[in-house]
Amino acid sequence: MLFFYQAKTKEGEEKKGAIEAPSSELALLALQRRDLIIISLLASGEKKGLLREFSFFGKIAHRDIVILSRQLAILFETKVPVITSFEILINETSNKNLKKNLQEILEDIQGGLPISQAMRRHPEVFSDFYTNMIKVGEEAGKLDEIFTYLADYLERNYELTSKAKNALIYPAFVFGAFIIVMIVMLAVVIPKIADIIKETGQPIPLYTKIVIGFSDFTKSFGIFFLIIVGLGLALFWWYYLKTEKGRLLVARIQISIPIFGELFRKIYLARLSDNLQTLLKGGISMVKSLEITSATIGSPIYSQIVKESMEMVKAGSSLSGAFSQYQDISSLFVQMIKVGEETGRLDKILNSISRFYQKEVDNTIDNIVGLIEPIVIVVLGLAVGIMVASVLIPIYNITAAI
Repeated sequence: MLFFYQAKTKEGEEKKGAIEAPSSELALLALQRRDLIIISLLASGEKKGLLREFSFFGKIAHRDIVILSRQLAILFETKVPVITSFEILINETSNKNLKKNLQEILEDIQGGLPISQAMRRHPEVFSDFYTNMIKVGEEAGKLDEIFTYLADYLERNYELTSKAKNALIYPAFVFGAFIIVMIVMLAVVIPKIADIIKETGQPIPLYTKIVIGFSDFTKSFGIFFLIIVGLGLALFWWYYLKTEKGRLLVARIQISIPIFGELFRKIYLARLSDNLQTLLKGGISMVKSLEITSATIGSPIYSQIVKESMEMVKAGSSLSGAFSQYQDISSLFVQMIKVGEETGRLDKILNSISRFYQKEVDNTIDNIVGLIEPIVIVVLGLAVGIMVASVLIPIYNITAAI
């Protein structure tokens, strides 16, 4: 049985690798004989080890590729042969889709293709960014380092995106709850109160008539209205938002929304700098790095900016000069890149920019969460309060008259 371990030497140096042994006790004994202090020891078949953490329903998630990269890094670091490494991963993964892709990659490797080319045949799983970095590792003979580097990069990217999504969950949930409350009020509560008011024959104020009108509309045509709106949005999505123009419109709205727009801008700038510094540090040319980044940044607007900047760089412009033409690239970002170009330390400056914007994303999310809660409470309270007051005030006037 194969066991993966993390350990420390007596000098404090960290070690990680794999060891063959009939049982965990014997594996532990063998490692202790090497004077190692064991931190963790996982059998390759354990649920929390290797690739058991993959997502449900066969979909290959971002997290799956992070775990795969980590395991390949360990296997290559411990000098396990390439063929054997992929055989181990194929046997261990419970994700059928990933297993199929890994099997095809293994067959291509056995047929003589390098890992980077074999993975390039699966663009739906491995991006150009990923396969180009692996090619760098193959040429330098440092695949273990590259896979570790990729896992770290993907994890940073995953955490950045997850934080943004989590920041949107609370307001989305509250907004959904607000809509449900309003529908129940308009379709069930208000009609009953409206009947009482109408039976009295008393004059009804204008604001109460408006609320009752909305209530009557919701009760009579609400379902049809929702169906029509739903179909309209579906057709709009299908026929327009899937076009290049439509995607650019959505991307522009995304980075222009009050409060949230600034968050998305910082996410894309963090991703842009992180992608570029990773590729440049790996020895990939500036033009090729920009080409790969344009395909992996995740925003049609920033993808277009990077593509156009790449053409300017080809024509002889500096990267800072190209980026300075765009309002969606902050002046701070441009100035820091200019410093990197002038000092010959562009990859290190890009790394600093990436870390800066990642911290900015964290701070912005904290500010948004702190700001949204009181705003949502006030707006929700006002909306419900106005609606309730509009029907209760006439009732109060009626009882007062009696």
